Amino acid sequence: MAKNDTICVAAIMGAFGVKGEVRIKSFCAQPEDVGSYGPLSSEDGSQNYELTVTRPVKGGFAARIKGVRFKDEADALRGVRLFVPRSALPTLPDDEYYYSDLIGMVVVDTGGETLGKVRAVHDHGAGDILEVRLATGGDALLPFTHEIVPTVDMTSGRIVVDPPEGAIDGG
Repeated sequence: MAKNDTICVAAIMGAFGVKGEVRIKSFCAQPEDVGSYGPLSSEDGSQNYELTVTRPVKGGFAARIKGVRFKDEADALRGVRLFVPRSALPTLPDDEYYYSDLIGMVVVDTGGETLGKVRAVHDHGAGDILEVRLATGGDALLPFTHEIVPTVDMTSGRIVVDPPEGAIDGG
């Protein structure tokens, strides 16, 4: 599949209890929707996971995966990211986008100078972070807030940023 044919909707955080349940972190706008997309797959599509969300728990959801019966089997899945085909997700309004759509987009400053390209969007719980591969080399991490990232133009494939002083050039 092409880069944007699948979307990461969750990650397995490890075992939950001793009877084969896993704790998952959902990346869905409505976190509980993670169980409604049908079978999920590994990033490369080589593994499929039939997931049943059993209940909310601290830090995510407890879930059962078909064929996983024991704690050690659940622990072995820690770190696996779960994907669905883009076609399984709802169509978004024109002013919304999936974070995976941002990967590779050109990043410019408010003066129009090209800074680099989006390498990743991170969600560590305290606010999203835009990782930019700089044209001058290296990477910059920018808070993905409206103040720092005032414009995401999907039509032109560019993102306008107003980085805090020192965030790009280190000075």
